[in-house]
Order: sequence, then C-alpha cells, then structure tokens
Amino acid sequence: MFMEKREVSGVDDRPMINIIVTLASSNHHIYLPPQSTFWDVKKLLAHKTGLPPEEQRIFFKGKEKDNEEHLHIEGVKDKSKLLLLEDTYNKEIKLEEIRKHNDMLKASEAVAGVRAEVDKLSDRVSALEAAVDSGIRVSDKEFIVSTELFMRQLLKLDGIEAEGEGKLQRKAEVRRVQNFVDTLDSLKAKNSNTLSKSGKTISVSTQWDTFNNGMRSLNAPTTTSSSTNVTNDWEQVD
Repeated sequence: MFMEKREVSGVDDRPMINIIVTLASSNHHIYLPPQSTFWDVKKLLAHKTGLPPEEQRIFFKGKEKDNEEHLHIEGVKDKSKLLLLEDTYNKEIKLEEIRKHNDMLKASEAVAGVRAEVDKLSDRVSALEAAVDSGIRVSDKEFIVSTELFMRQLLKLDGIEAEGEGKLQRKAEVRRVQNFVDTLDSLKAKNSNTLSKSGKTISVSTQWDTFNNGMRSLNAPTTTSSSTNVTNDWEQVD
C-alpha cells in the first residue's frame, strides 16, 4: 500500500540534502536525495538558472563531474558546495547548428527565386521549339537573347552559398538551366538548317510579354503571308 501511494503522489520520501551551487556571484540552493546523479542536479539548476543541462559544467572539490556519477559516491553531503560554469563549447556548437540551419533556409529561398524565373523562361523555350518544329524561320537574335537570360540565372545560382540540402537544390537547378541552354543550341542549329534549305520565306510577327527583369518573352507567333519579304523576326519555309 505504501508503494502504491508513493507512485500515485510522485513524492520521493528519501532523505533530502541541501546543496549550494555557485554560478558567478549567485548561490542557488537545491534539494534532492543523495543517491541522485549530477545530471539530476543539472536538470534542477536549469529551472533556476535558465541554462540547459547540456550547457552546464559542474565541479566538486576542483574536479568536473560526469553526468552519470552519483552524489553520495562522490562525497557530496548536506550543505556541500558545487561550482557551476557555462559550457561555452557546447553553446557555440548549438549556435553553429542554428546558423547553418538559417543559412540553409536562406539558400533554399534564393534557389526558389531562381527556379521561378527559370519556369518563366521555359515558356520562351517552348515557344521557340514549337516555331522551329513547325518550319518557321526564327531570327538568331531570339536564341541569343534567350541564352543570355538563362546565363544570368546561372550567375545568380553561382552566387548562392549553400550547404547540405540547399547545395543539392542549387546543383539541381544549375543542371536544369544548362539543359535549357543545350536545348536552345540545338534549336538554333536546326533553325539554321531550315534557312539553308529555304528558297522563299514569309515574315512572322511576334507577341511579347514583359518579364520582371525588364526583358521580354516570346509567345506563340502569328504568320502573315509574303513571298519576298525577309525580316529580322521569324521566317517560315514554304
């Protein structure tokens, strides 16, 4: 019956000792059974000092004590004095982990911004691909401008410092941009072959949308018939 009452109430009826713990110029009194460990001491001190247990170093008679050591075995008695120091090394490690986490979030946000711009530019590539595949002669300037826009995004990615997951995201986006540049090179070569086989051309007018960066993107072209007029815009083989 006694054990059942103890478990329900949660009260420890073992003899308690008063330990005086000094931190800087302050003394803290804690009460706990002598069979307790120094880790138990740290947990109680965390409530009084605000220092997490893992950032505490406890000394008794000039020696630092391990968490698993018991008070009564190490000679700690009622009114014994302990010295508490802040473990700056573990604190610095924790701060470094927080810094790395914040850097990763910052890098991920930067990569996401580039990804959004690349998504817009991908529509431009799709429009060029549709035009070339349908036999429309496109001005080389369109490929040059498009490639330049993608290269700007590569420069942005190159300027993003990232580690861990952020580094993987940046690498994936770099590969994606490079694939678009390769596609533009292939389309430009195919477009040149179309011109070399052409005897006649027709002019093609284009519609433009404005990008956030001030450049303009190409939408699907519309054609106007002409048997002799060659323009600097898009041209189609008869």
